[in-house]
Amino acid sequence: MADHYEVLGVSRDATPDEIKKAYRRLARELHPDVNPGEDASERFKLVTHAYDVLSDPEQRARYDMGGGENPFAGAGGFGGFNDIFETFFGAAGGGSRGARPRSRRERGQDALVRVSLELGDVVFGVHRDIEVDTAVLCETCQGSCCQPGTSPVTCDICHGTGHVQRQVRSLLGNVLTNQPCNVCQGYGTTIPYPCATCQGQGRVRARRTVSLDIPAGVETGLRLQLPGSGEVGPAGGPNGDLYIEVTVAPHEVFSRDGDDLLATLEVSMPDAILGTTTTIESLDGPVDLELRPGVQGGDVLTIKGRGITPLRGSQRGDLRVGVHVVTPTRLDHKERSLIEEFAKRTKAPSPRLAEFHQGLFAKLRDRFRNG
Repeated sequence: MADHYEVLGVSRDATPDEIKKAYRRLARELHPDVNPGEDASERFKLVTHAYDVLSDPEQRARYDMGGGENPFAGAGGFGGFNDIFETFFGAAGGGSRGARPRSRRERGQDALVRVSLELGDVVFGVHRDIEVDTAVLCETCQGSCCQPGTSPVTCDICHGTGHVQRQVRSLLGNVLTNQPCNVCQGYGTTIPYPCATCQGQGRVRARRTVSLDIPAGVETGLRLQLPGSGEVGPAGGPNGDLYIEVTVAPHEVFSRDGDDLLATLEVSMPDAILGTTTTIESLDGPVDLELRPGVQGGDVLTIKGRGITPLRGSQRGDLRVGVHVVTPTRLDHKERSLIEEFAKRTKAPSPRLAEFHQGLFAKLRDRFRNG
């Protein structure tokens, strides 16, 4: 058997690129459609087989060590059997039925960007300009992959089909298989002058700005989809989608319960006893709040329409304020005397067991659900 390196005319330490260039040069010279001579046909088979072995790192290593060759190498494993059966039962000439050249244009990948929001942004929604680092269309070649003024040319090995027939040794004997052309990689065309800006990819990496209107009512973990705003595909293929994953930062005063907002109002004992009017700051401005005389710790005061606008709807939730009566811990002599006098006059009952206390907000949430 002829030495594969000698067949291709390269040294044993030739690089994969040198092997590929040697094969392409010989294939153009010896292809049956170019050189119909019988000797050329035989040499073409030897050249193709040598390239199949030396272009595969595992086969080349095994060949260099003197090992045998895989008779199905280059046939794509089980895919080779599919080609064999198509050779026997397919269209005349042994071609694969429906085989077409690959398209360089492919859909781009989807992209994911995480956005952090404040709770106030969730109440009404917010506009954001988001910086995205992704693949965009090459402005130099506009996705053609070629230098301006040039274009792809039909592959002179497969004549634009993207496939070539090869003879493969198998258990069934020598059979013809239909495989992607090694010269054009199955595209049917080659690019002799690739675009220098994108290296023949039709796209480049760049940072671009995406304007986004984030609706009200979003919550942590929600993903918003922007169709066609992801990466542009190879050779100017259609864009993938852009997904925005939302994270809502905790607020130091307000928490969320569905479309309602929860807050705690600390009230002094005198104000709880006598009642008062106060102004609190909601997420969208000041709100007047009236405390009735005798308000109890754990009571819930509801302010209608000051919660969150739902994701799908227009009726805002409520702001619910839980009362927390603050008991003084430091009293001077006069204050203590007044409290003792007050206790004697009111004849307050002694402490006694009552309903289990679950914590202020747990209790509030139970009341919200039941009320």
